[in-house]
Amino acid sequence: MAVLSTNNLTLADWAKRVDPEGNIPVIANLLSQTNEILADCVFVQGNLPTGHRVVIATGLPTVYWRALNQGIAPSKGTTAQVDEACSILEARSEVDKDLAMLNGNTAEFRLSEARLFLEAMNQEMAQTMFYGNPATDPKEFLGLSGRYSQLAAGNGQNIIDGGGAGADNTSIWLVVWGDNTVFCPFPKGSTAGLMQRDFGEQTVYEAGGAGLRMQALVEWFQWKNGLVVKDWRFTVRVANIDVSDLVALAAAQLPTSFTHIVHRMAQATARIPSFGLGKPAFYMNRTVYSGLQRLGLEKSQNVLNVNAALTQFGTSPTAMLTFMGIPCRLCDQILNTEARVV
Repeated sequence: MAVLSTNNLTLADWAKRVDPEGNIPVIANLLSQTNEILADCVFVQGNLPTGHRVVIATGLPTVYWRALNQGIAPSKGTTAQVDEACSILEARSEVDKDLAMLNGNTAEFRLSEARLFLEAMNQEMAQTMFYGNPATDPKEFLGLSGRYSQLAAGNGQNIIDGGGAGADNTSIWLVVWGDNTVFCPFPKGSTAGLMQRDFGEQTVYEAGGAGLRMQALVEWFQWKNGLVVKDWRFTVRVANIDVSDLVALAAAQLPTSFTHIVHRMAQATARIPSFGLGKPAFYMNRTVYSGLQRLGLEKSQNVLNVNAALTQFGTSPTAMLTFMGIPCRLCDQILNTEARVV
């Protein structure tokens, strides 16, 4: 039997969710975010029960020009095995049975709660995709920021410095998703994506109630996931984009300043060896995305024609924004408070 935590729904929570007729309205979750990276990820079943073991090339063999009647020395490439662990993201909902049955619409009430759990799972998974750090939380998998964190590192050529200083920076990511580039593994023999199970009515302990029991409707959520960067050349980070500069821009200054960002996005595309090996996409937060939207609509010549590379299909707010044919995707979990990458 489980312990009913203090985070369970109360009668006050119920009252906030029903209209005067006792019906459950559609919940406008003001904390809802957009994290489109979760829609783009390529999922691959891992070859380990706890993750995925990948072989990465660390060096190329030596090749020679040979003259007639002269031999050459044998050579070989070098590789390394890397084990990427999958993490387990989990949540549990326990609702007092009588609370859920107050207006006779138990199923719809439980669905309204499940939607919030799904949103919370999505936000946490997206946040970990970018900032997961096993050094601070061993239960997390390593995210993109931890892999592209030093300009002088071996993969530093795929980090483009946006020039920002301080701790109010953000990043734009270019990722090419594919089985041989970047993908998300799930443990061998398990299921990809978010799983949900309805355990129905169970007896649980009331939190702090000295063993007092009650009947609750229990629902369980789980998502096993990891991240494999099999070839680091297929991810580029445009780091150190100064957020304070972007926020302070007047409309007349927007085209000129965002031109620099667009130029760095163009640089990022040139770092990718081949776009034919996967599915590319740019990822950015709302601060950057909204500026690029405005720039894409700008027709003034002082934009140095960078708007020719930005395309917005359609005129609605949900129209797709692309740069050089690559989708620009919105991710609210990309921070505006990143420290400078050095």
